[in-house]
Amino acid sequence: MRALVLAGLVFGSFMAAAFTDAHAALRVFVTNEKSNDVTVIDAASGNVVKTIPVGKRPRGVAGSPDGKHVYLSNSNSNTLSVIDAATLAVLKTAPAGEDPEGLTPSQDGRHLFVVNENDQSLTVIDVASLKIVKKIPVGVEPETAVLSPDGRWVVVSNETSNDIYVIDAARVVVIKKIPVPKNPRGMRFSPDTRRLYVASEAANQVSIVETATWTLVKSAETGGVRPVDIRVTADGARLYVSHGGSAEVRVLDAETLTTIAAIPVGPRAWWTAVTPDGNFLYVTVGRDNEVAVIDMRSNTVVRRIKAGTLPWGITIVDAP
Repeated sequence: MRALVLAGLVFGSFMAAAFTDAHAALRVFVTNEKSNDVTVIDAASGNVVKTIPVGKRPRGVAGSPDGKHVYLSNSNSNTLSVIDAATLAVLKTAPAGEDPEGLTPSQDGRHLFVVNENDQSLTVIDVASLKIVKKIPVGVEPETAVLSPDGRWVVVSNETSNDIYVIDAARVVVIKKIPVPKNPRGMRFSPDTRRLYVASEAANQVSIVETATWTLVKSAETGGVRPVDIRVTADGARLYVSHGGSAEVRVLDAETLTTIAAIPVGPRAWWTAVTPDGNFLYVTVGRDNEVAVIDMRSNTVVRRIKAGTLPWGITIVDAP
């Protein structure tokens, strides 16, 4: 225990030094499904700076490209909330379709793409007016939406139809449907957009999709139970995959999908976020009501931070 405390103190000092100058307002936003609120964490100190009440069952969360706003979906309220990333005030709440869940902003920040789980659709919201401007059908029980680094594609994972939909972000039309292993959830692109990695929870597998042809080229078991989210390192060499069932984050080789390391974090390890410098991975640990922080250079848990009840989504914003 003494060693853990000392490690925490050392890490706290390091984090403060690392972020105070370059990231004076680097903040972590965590949605809590059961307490209907958002936990805001100061990344430098690890302190909770505010708990913000929002709608019922908040889930998906993302920051705007300019870092000024945070958007989150309130699944049981069928709404979207907008938070000022600097003042931490809820600026507005607006309709977001039936049962909104995962979401992502467009590259220019003008639109939000929101999946509607029970409505089997993707809703496009104009950010300036918060009006719904388009809705398109997708697969059964869509889980989340991710935007490619080049801004061209939005991909939606569909848990029950076991496929992903590739959508042209400019035209908002489906261009491809790709079958994947059972129960796809989290997805991430490689930094060069050449690959999409998909975590299939029920199959305990990660898959590689080549975006030049939108073809699934490889699937492999992770060795863990219930993989949920994926993060790709900046050099594209490693994957960090959270596992809700085996209570860990597994580090995989991005090419072979073989395990490099397994990092215990706690039960229901769910969604993840990475600091801008690529050094720290934050993971929501639902059953422990906390966030675990992993140093990606040593692959060790260096901090645990209490959140609300049943934390789900997470994003990191460098507020101006």
